[in-house]
Amino acid sequence: MCMNAQIEQWDDIRIAYTVAKLGTLSAAAEALDIHHSTVLRRINGLEAKLNTRLFFRHARGYEPTEAGNALLQVATNIHQQLDTLSGRLVGSDQQVEGALMITTVNSVMALFTPWFAEFQQLYPSIRLEVSLDSRRLRLDYGEAHIAIRPGAQPSEPDYIAQKLMSMPSGLYASDQYITRYGLPASVDEMVTHHRFISGDPKKPIPFIQWIEKNVPPENIVYRAYDVVNGIEAVSAGIGIGGVNHPVAKLTPDLTPVLGPWTDWQTDYWLVTHLMMHRTARVQAFCDFMKQKFSQL
Repeated sequence: MCMNAQIEQWDDIRIAYTVAKLGTLSAAAEALDIHHSTVLRRINGLEAKLNTRLFFRHARGYEPTEAGNALLQVATNIHQQLDTLSGRLVGSDQQVEGALMITTVNSVMALFTPWFAEFQQLYPSIRLEVSLDSRRLRLDYGEAHIAIRPGAQPSEPDYIAQKLMSMPSGLYASDQYITRYGLPASVDEMVTHHRFISGDPKKPIPFIQWIEKNVPPENIVYRAYDVVNGIEAVSAGIGIGGVNHPVAKLTPDLTPVLGPWTDWQTDYWLVTHLMMHRTARVQAFCDFMKQKFSQL
């Protein structure tokens, strides 16, 4: 066998391996689901590339030469290693362990962080990696395994989007604010005489859009371009601002202003990629989060 020859087409080795194992071109062609003539052409081409004969042709079929047996031994090792690797890869998908990359927005982390702690108590072999990014990370590029997204239903190809809930939000004031300025008795009094916290007017967040449309600019005394900072500003007593109801419940000193404003709804979606959706760790996390949202 020519030692300087390079075998660039591993598929040729697979075909030669199958011929050597089964003994005839026809049996190999049937096993590989290719045409008899294709098997013959690929064997002849491999022998020409290596400048050596791999098989003796006789009436009973194809019998490996010394060079053919050497190639068969290497091919057998490769085949066994690929079988082992395949088993490991398939098995890893079925193990509830390893890294799980989550991307979401920071405005709901006060709600999610205790849930994530509970999830890791249930599955201690899972390592959560959480990215708080308003940018939509690409699941198809492997930037994250699971996304929890507010807003419109994601429409990217090969994404699986499950609606978690329509999360309601409303206007809140802290105990400090109420002590200084009291609570308004009507919407007109509120927008005319009270101080407000708004956010990025370009964001389609319902309470921000309502404040921008209905509150005089001079009454917007604080603008938080980060939603978490907006919640902190409300809690600090700077003004009246919007907070998701489930998040507001975690802050005892927040009081709804003029009752619940449940008309403001933001849809939350649990998003996975088709290639990762059925893995055990992704399924475990999705089932857990759906259960938690159902209890809100």
